[in-house]
Amino acid sequence: MSIRHGLLALLERGQMYGYQLRAAFEESTGSTWPLNIGQVYTTLSRLERDGLVRPLPESEAGQRPYEITDAGRADLALWFATPISRTDRPRDELAIKLALALTTPGVDVRAVVQAQRSATMRALQELTRLKYGSERPEDLPWRLVLDSMVFQAEAEVRWLDHCETSLVRHRPSGPAPPPSRPGDADARDAARWAGEEARR
Repeated sequence: MSIRHGLLALLERGQMYGYQLRAAFEESTGSTWPLNIGQVYTTLSRLERDGLVRPLPESEAGQRPYEITDAGRADLALWFATPISRTDRPRDELAIKLALALTTPGVDVRAVVQAQRSATMRALQELTRLKYGSERPEDLPWRLVLDSMVFQAEAEVRWLDHCETSLVRHRPSGPAPPPSRPGDADARDAARWAGEEARR
């Protein structure tokens, strides 16, 4: 998730200070991606450095609101207009984990797959419960976020099923024979000759 563009989108609604931005972000996404206040202020500092937001005078309560600039609006519009590439997303830690499990001695890969499936199924049940917990029209933004997470969890379960089927069909090759050392061939020839002499 781009926190940078998330904050710009919120500031497009109007001026806000850090805690308001965090609350609005979590409300918009149903708290599925909670932010800590440090992330918010670090991102605001970068946005200010890049000329995409500007700080306003502090309120009487000592809170400093921010507003989006024209450059920020242009950057936000470009983000909304540009499809997200698969290569822009974080690496899939689960796929990497299973690939490494297959090549690491002593790891029960089927147990890894089964443990992940159980965890993903529990997450899927919880997401489904949250999704149907409210049908208010104003909840549509975070229900769409939940839908995305439900679909991802369902796809992960299908992929784990595929992994398990592939593991059943997988026949790892046996250990490679030890490399020959100089003189091994001579020793084998001598032993074979001795055996033939004994049979005579």
